[in-house]
Amino acid sequence: MPTFFDRDGVSLHYAYSSGNGTPLVFANSLGTDFRIWDDVVAGFPNHPVLRIDKRGHGLSGNGPTSIAILAEDLAALMEHLGLSGALICGVSVGGLIAQQLGHARPDLAARLVLMDTGMKIGTDAIWNERIEIAQSGGTEAMADAVMDRWFSASFKKTRQTELAGYRTMLCTISNAGYADVSRAIRDCDLSEQTPHLTQPCHVLVGGDDQATPPALNKALADAIPGASYSEVPGVGHLPCIETPDAVIAAIQSTLNA
Repeated sequence: MPTFFDRDGVSLHYAYSSGNGTPLVFANSLGTDFRIWDDVVAGFPNHPVLRIDKRGHGLSGNGPTSIAILAEDLAALMEHLGLSGALICGVSVGGLIAQQLGHARPDLAARLVLMDTGMKIGTDAIWNERIEIAQSGGTEAMADAVMDRWFSASFKKTRQTELAGYRTMLCTISNAGYADVSRAIRDCDLSEQTPHLTQPCHVLVGGDDQATPPALNKALADAIPGASYSEVPGVGHLPCIETPDAVIAAIQSTLNA
């Protein structure tokens, strides 16, 4: 059931379902809400599952934002719900949040699935441009370009109704929220701490990802001792939408590692 959690005056929207076994916790990408995980969550009906809208996204409020703060939000909510020893699955900025949580709170983040992400994503110039667009024209002004980065050519051709829905999802994100999380990504570099992660970890990437290409994800996997790596051919930046079965399989293999 979707509900809300107060974190230092910021209302965070989340969905939690109880169950048995290892808790599964999901962290979204920039410009999306926790519904991007619907088809993945359906593959784990018996596990405790937590999904959260980060600050400025979905029904969550705006507030001071950094990758460390977003990870602290997740940690506070997990403690509130009594969750520990979880598998954290994060895509894009959600992957940065998962890495940060794994470093700061390995008691909470016992296993990691990192999707379409890196230790550092993009350049200052790229993020400054997106921040300017968000502030001046809003997410509507960047929507078509974002859809090109998010999805494969096949998805855009054959699943146009869904594409329109995810474009609408992006455009519902507050301009301030989009800009704040963009700044958090711009200012985040985990290349010093991520190689010290010791949890079982799997890195998965869409083979046609334009936003965080396979090479960036392979470098991430190579930096984490013992991490496994896989690419999903013909898939873009959000495998949880395009090929949820591949994400389910990656989570299951990491649970069994």
